[in-house]
Amino acid sequence: MIDLLKRTIVPMVAILSLLAGLIFLPWGWPLGLLILVTLAIIGLGVHDWYQTRWTIARNYPVAGWIRWLFYDLRPYLRAYIVEDDLEGTPYNYEARSLIHARARGKTDTHPFGTERDTASQEYRWLQHSIAPHPDPDRSPRVSVGNDQTRQPYAASVLNISAMSFGALSAAAIEALNKGAKAGNFYHDTGEGGISPYHLKHGGDLVWELGSGYFGARDDKGHFDPGLFAENARRSEVKMTEIKLSQGAKPGHGGLLPAAKVTEEIARTRRIPAHQDCLSPRGHSAFSTPIEMLEFAARMRELSGGKPVGLKLCVGQPHEVFAIMKAILKTGIHPDFIVVDGAEGGTGAAPLELTDWVGMPLQDGLVLMRNALIGAGLRDKIRLVASGKVHSGMGLAQNLAIGADWCNAARAFMMSVGCIQAQRCHLGTCPTGVTTQDKWRQRGLDVDIQSERAARFHAKTLEALSDIVAATGFAHPDDLQPHHLVQRIDATTALPMDRIYPFLPKAILVDAPEETIYAHWWNSAQAESFRPLLDLMDQRASSGASILARTV
Repeated sequence: MIDLLKRTIVPMVAILSLLAGLIFLPWGWPLGLLILVTLAIIGLGVHDWYQTRWTIARNYPVAGWIRWLFYDLRPYLRAYIVEDDLEGTPYNYEARSLIHARARGKTDTHPFGTERDTASQEYRWLQHSIAPHPDPDRSPRVSVGNDQTRQPYAASVLNISAMSFGALSAAAIEALNKGAKAGNFYHDTGEGGISPYHLKHGGDLVWELGSGYFGARDDKGHFDPGLFAENARRSEVKMTEIKLSQGAKPGHGGLLPAAKVTEEIARTRRIPAHQDCLSPRGHSAFSTPIEMLEFAARMRELSGGKPVGLKLCVGQPHEVFAIMKAILKTGIHPDFIVVDGAEGGTGAAPLELTDWVGMPLQDGLVLMRNALIGAGLRDKIRLVASGKVHSGMGLAQNLAIGADWCNAARAFMMSVGCIQAQRCHLGTCPTGVTTQDKWRQRGLDVDIQSERAARFHAKTLEALSDIVAATGFAHPDDLQPHHLVQRIDATTALPMDRIYPFLPKAILVDAPEETIYAHWWNSAQAESFRPLLDLMDQRASSGASILARTV
């Protein structure tokens, strides 16, 4: 509708304003203004009557614009007037208000009891202890690195998830990184490379390398080990990770159109300016589980022995088990694996992929935990949860299910000013967070918003520590699945270890047939992400129902 206004009404009103000013000035501006409005409406009606592009406006001149007006206003009317506090999506009003309150240092307490329906099947709770811990860890950290790592890193249990420069504005990247520096947590670069704005304030970085190898690619788009080593050995880069897939659009890749490839973005990504920038669907540096691990080991060596991890949205179970078999066969241990839930966000993705492809975080987290423990690898590899995390409870439930720490993207965006206008893909973000428009970016003050990002992080960890203390522990790594209870129906609730299967150590290696994952484990092979076809042809009649129960 804004484009329509620019092309039709605005020029028309400008011309009529000039005419009215010249003709009716002697009669006084009130009459001139009335005539101006009348002429503008008549002019719009004539335009609508003769144009052929929009049927509604052609049949109902002027009045047809009311429909477009309300279409444009619909998201805002719903968000600010119509929606209940717990109804909105992707983040409801309660979640947005909590993030903003903590970021701005306002009270985050709530009066008069919960507004949630405790009999709803969506309700869950953590079981507290009669003997709460008197002195919980207020800023818990996790050591990352195994015996193959020379430079281990101590990660906060809450960090900034992957968001690229280009998807986010320079001001937003600066504010997030400065907040990470002040709050002592890390900032994932996203696959768009390390920009000057990631480095300006010295916050800890995790450099994500996607299929485009941005910032570490040659002229043909292939991995360049020299460029990678140059950047990975920077003091700000604490860890690196290989992005296999993204929760909001797994297996899709992406295209940054030439119009958005500015000179600055081109320098960061090591690509030609003003040309389409393609992120392929898959990696060119490897094609099998073993090759992937060899590539990870190479990244670790090139970075000077810093931790290296994998990031993926969980899809077909046999592929997860293929990675486990490759780890066992090669002896190469990635330092961490990030599970990105299908509910994760992105600046732009096909609706079908956003809604229907990929495994939700909780299910993917359970499967990955079982794969690591079942293969006897959990003590060597950290597990990370990423997907719609914004509160102490969100952290606690992911840590109870099996994560060592959590990453959040949209919550940190909101902490630096995002209002969920959902215009990320249009470049017209009203708060300057997801746009390259300099005028819109000027509203985002880096110093103020960085303080808010750090404050949101600190307040959320305080909330987590209160929850952990209530369960009787000092550190969240003591939380277990049985501490988290899920409502099944109005009269039944079960702890998570009664809903999902949680495997004992090394059972997939020693006795896979005793698990409900036996079919997928036997279908997996270290040499390929493809299943063993002879086993897949022997699919059990109950396979579909097993998959539904287990993942």
